[in-house]
Amino acid sequence: MPEGKPRRPPLKPGPDGIVRLSGGNPQIAKGYGNEVVQKYIAAMPGWQSDVGRKLDAIIEKTVPGIHKAVKWNTPFYGLEQDIYFVSYHCMTKYVKVAFHNGAELRPMPPGTSKQAKVRYLDIYENDALDEDPFADWVKQASKLPGEKL
Repeated sequence: MPEGKPRRPPLKPGPDGIVRLSGGNPQIAKGYGNEVVQKYIAAMPGWQSDVGRKLDAIIEKTVPGIHKAVKWNTPFYGLEQDIYFVSYHCMTKYVKVAFHNGAELRPMPPGTSKQAKVRYLDIYENDALDEDPFADWVKQASKLPGEKL
């Protein structure tokens, strides 16, 4: 057997049958449509699931006819399949919302990125999501070119 880093044992499902990756992010198979996104949201740990439901509802209300997908264990939203403008992901202590062309939003979401165009909004357990500015960012982002993913 070659020397090197020992292989990590495979991750085991929790009591609900869901495998959770680093930070508690649910491992959900790639798929398209509302059903797979709802499966992801239901598998988000604890309070994060409530945040996911709220984000999903605001995005759906703000952009009727939104296309949804789960790729790389992350829900994505866009105006056409495989071209997305917003996504979110579970981290250990917060939910990280990514606006793929967020640097063009006004005002810009507060979180910076190594990628010049991307901006983040981090939502912690005791944060109250300010729905109006979030909906405004979603509306603005939906009018910008999406990211092909």
